[in-house]
Amino acid sequence: MSKRVKTGLWAAIIIFIVFMGYLSFGRGGAEQKNTITVGIMAGSKAEQQIWDSVAKTAAQKYGLKVQFQRFTDYSQPNAALANHSIDVNAFQNYPFLDLWNQKHHDHIVAVGETIIEPMRIYSYKHRELADLATGSTITVPNDANNESRALFVLQSAGLLKLKPHTKLADVRSIVANPRKLKIKEVDASQTARSLNDVDAAVVNGNYAQTAALNPKQAIFTEPFNHQSKQWINFIAANRENRTDPRIKKLVKAYQTKTTTRQIKAVSGINQIPAWNLNLK
Repeated sequence: MSKRVKTGLWAAIIIFIVFMGYLSFGRGGAEQKNTITVGIMAGSKAEQQIWDSVAKTAAQKYGLKVQFQRFTDYSQPNAALANHSIDVNAFQNYPFLDLWNQKHHDHIVAVGETIIEPMRIYSYKHRELADLATGSTITVPNDANNESRALFVLQSAGLLKLKPHTKLADVRSIVANPRKLKIKEVDASQTARSLNDVDAAVVNGNYAQTAALNPKQAIFTEPFNHQSKQWINFIAANRENRTDPRIKKLVKAYQTKTTTRQIKAVSGINQIPAWNLNLK
C-alpha cells in the first residue's frame, strides 16, 4: 500500500471518528439544550391534554422538546426540582411555594402564571348550603396551604368565621361555628372520595376534575376578587435557572390563545387561564 493511500485512509478514519463524535456528542448536546422536563401531577386527563397542546406549540414555534415527569402527591414536584431531576414544575400556588421555601430553605420561584382553579364545596347528600344541618361533617384538605384556603371558602359561604387578620388558617382559627360543623381533615386527594361518607367536602379543582365532579352541581364556589391572585398556579423553576432560554420558551408556549382554547375545551369552568386575568 502506497504512502499516499495510507495517508488517505488514515484521513478518512479520522474524519469518520470526528463525524461519529459529533453525532454522539454534538448533536446530542444540541438536542439536550432544546429539551425541557416538566413535573406535573398525575391522574388528570384534562391536565395532560392541556400540556400536550403546550408541548406541540413549543415544538412547532420554538423547536423545544417538552418531556414530562408525573407525581402523585404535592410533596414530590418541588423536591425533584430542588435536586434538578426536572427543569420546572407546574402544580402549585403562591402560598404553597412560600411554605415550601421556608421549610426547606429552597429558592424556587414562579416564572410564568398558568391557571386558577376555584375551590368548591360539593355534596352528594344536599343540593344547597342551607340544607346542611347542625353537626354536619365537612372534609377539608389536611395540608397547611389547602386547609387554610378551604376554611376561607367555608367562611365565604357563611358557614363559619375565622379570627380577624388570619393569613394561614387551621381549625384552631375558627371563632364562630353556629351550625357546629365537624371539620374533618384528610389528604387533598381524598376529599372527593370522602363524599360518600360525609355531608360535604371542600375539593381542589384538579381533584374534583379527576373525580369527574360536575362544578355546576357544587353547592358553593369560591369567589374571585383581588385576594385571589395568591391562588393562581404557575410554572416554577430554581431561582438560578429562571432566565434559562428553554424556560422562557416554555412559558411563551403556554401563555397562548391556543392554550386558552384547550383549557376551555377540556376543563370547562374547572380551570381558568390566569396570565391575563383581571382580578378586582
